[in-house]
Amino acid sequence: MKKLLFVAVAAFSALTSLAEGYQVNTFSAKQTGMGHVGVAMKLGAESNIFNPAAVSFSDKTLDLSAGMSAIKAEAKAFYNGDKFTTSNKVSTPFNISGAFRIYDNLYAGLSLYTPYGSSINWGDNWPGAILNQAVDLKVFTVQPTVSWRITPKLSVGAGLMVSWGSVNLHKGLVTMESLNALQQLMVMTGQLPAVLHTFTTTPASVVLDGSSDLAVGYNVGVMYDILPNLTFGASFRSKMQMKVAKGNAQVNYGNEVAETILGSTLDDISATNFAASMPCPYVLTFGLAYKPITNLTIEFDAQLNGWSTYKTLDIAFDGLSQFDQHLKKDYKNAWTYHIGAQYGLTKRLDIRAGLMVDTSPCNKEYYNPETPGATKIEPSVGLSFRPIPNLSIDAAFMYIYGCKVKNATGRYDDFLAKSYPALEQYFGISADGTFNADYKVSAIIPAIGVSYSF
Repeated sequence: MKKLLFVAVAAFSALTSLAEGYQVNTFSAKQTGMGHVGVAMKLGAESNIFNPAAVSFSDKTLDLSAGMSAIKAEAKAFYNGDKFTTSNKVSTPFNISGAFRIYDNLYAGLSLYTPYGSSINWGDNWPGAILNQAVDLKVFTVQPTVSWRITPKLSVGAGLMVSWGSVNLHKGLVTMESLNALQQLMVMTGQLPAVLHTFTTTPASVVLDGSSDLAVGYNVGVMYDILPNLTFGASFRSKMQMKVAKGNAQVNYGNEVAETILGSTLDDISATNFAASMPCPYVLTFGLAYKPITNLTIEFDAQLNGWSTYKTLDIAFDGLSQFDQHLKKDYKNAWTYHIGAQYGLTKRLDIRAGLMVDTSPCNKEYYNPETPGATKIEPSVGLSFRPIPNLSIDAAFMYIYGCKVKNATGRYDDFLAKSYPALEQYFGISADGTFNADYKVSAIIPAIGVSYSF
């Protein structure tokens, strides 16, 4: 049973997809077009997310906005001279925000948005299937907000973040090399009359489903007009722990031979419940917005993502504390830099452009292809059109170019080699398996939005 629990642990470790590869920066169609700046801009209801302090600088009674992005991502792995490419479905993070005036200097608001969420599908039988085959992750946050303008130049704000989510994971449990070697070993020892089947595809996989409990955090900010045309903003979104209290597992076999050899042991995984927690990191952002002329706004933001707290993934089993696991991740803090500009071309049309550079927190010695983390360079463009003064229709497009990650190491426990030490002695299959490959990621993100105020 202990060997089987090692398998379940390794499979569940792909829930680290909450990490860098799934952090979403699409909180506004307007701001996506500017490289996703916004902490030092007065955005009305959308400032609930970017900087709660900015909401009270509004001169509107009611401000409403909504937007959606379509993330089409692709990852490539280069292994032993071959290239493997994901086939991912389109992810659709969204944001809905509202803010209203209580007094001239006091506003309240509410937002619903997706800070994490994506999907990846490598297929069932690529060489790294033992690390990951597919993941579908969704995280949602609702945030009520209060904003107070203390003086004409200074404001503060705070919001309560309540988050929940779900994950669906497909992962190989056994490599074809290990099971082929085990059959030969069983023939050598008289346990099989002959090799029953030579595997060229993944012999057994597991599907894991988990839903997180509610996690609670906060979002606070400050804004100050240094000069009439120069504004400073800062915000802090706190760390949250996403906890899966109980997850379900289902083992699938590649064919009847795999089930005949492995079923008596692997079937127990389908009855195993597991729990885990992982951090959504704090995000600290500073920004300056400058208006050199009336119609032009330029902003620069620096965003620190607090991944250094993510050193291990902790997993516990109901009634089996002796098998609790602490898997090393060793992430580091990572900066994201944003610069963007907005120009009012006419009274009805604004145009935008921006650039975001998102550095990776991942340690490539503990690398998993469900989140092919890489430093990413992300240019963007956008526009807003106002058919009537109070209504804005927004569109943006961002391209994500991921820098290539070379010789990244994925680590896994080969439970067959753990159970049969002769596999290493006779066939060179180590109980502590590694998968080394190069990775490249890219994505396109079109976004649309609409806002209305009066």
